[in-house]
Amino acid sequence: MAADVVVTPVSSNTVLELSGAAPKVVRTRIGSPYVIRAMMDAADADASARVCGYEANGGLLLGSAVDDLAPLPTRDALLPIIAVVMNARERPLAEVVAELPPRFTFSDRVADFPQENSAALIAFLSHGEEDEQLARIARLFGEIAGFPTGIDTTDGYRMSFADGAIIHFRPSGNAPELRCYSEAEAEEKAHDLNARALQLALSLPVLDKGQH
Repeated sequence: MAADVVVTPVSSNTVLELSGAAPKVVRTRIGSPYVIRAMMDAADADASARVCGYEANGGLLLGSAVDDLAPLPTRDALLPIIAVVMNARERPLAEVVAELPPRFTFSDRVADFPQENSAALIAFLSHGEEDEQLARIARLFGEIAGFPTGIDTTDGYRMSFADGAIIHFRPSGNAPELRCYSEAEAEEKAHDLNARALQLALSLPVLDKGQH
């Protein structure tokens, strides 16, 4: 599609940036309204830019005209399939996928998790200056994820590590549950990282164990 700007929530994996697929990547909170708003802003800022977006759970949103395609800011299941087939041309699709950086994601949740506990967890992790937060992350999650390199609080609390691993805690906005997204270079590692991160989070003394 030769997109100039790609918009996607923070929960989508980082193969987008690592592959260099687009000159500009905009990360938003989770949810179609946030993606659509950011696409509209990008299109308003540059009328000639090709703008699209997507969410981790499927669908592509077209925020500007692309050749003969009119803007379609709603989830389109067909265009991604056509784009992949066109990109493959004479090659097997498996070869196209194999050229992408190896990134795997996994997500899980803790149900019946009081919103007060979610707020306490995020407040505990985000307390202090960035250096203080990174030191805390290293102490708590360093054994399972390595050296922390970055923090993103766009939607919840997302931690990046030197080897590319990601742990992202996010309280649900409409249910009493805590969600955890993880990312790694291997599928098994992403799964294991998620389980161990949730286990560590639930053991923190800042949580009211009587409520969970």
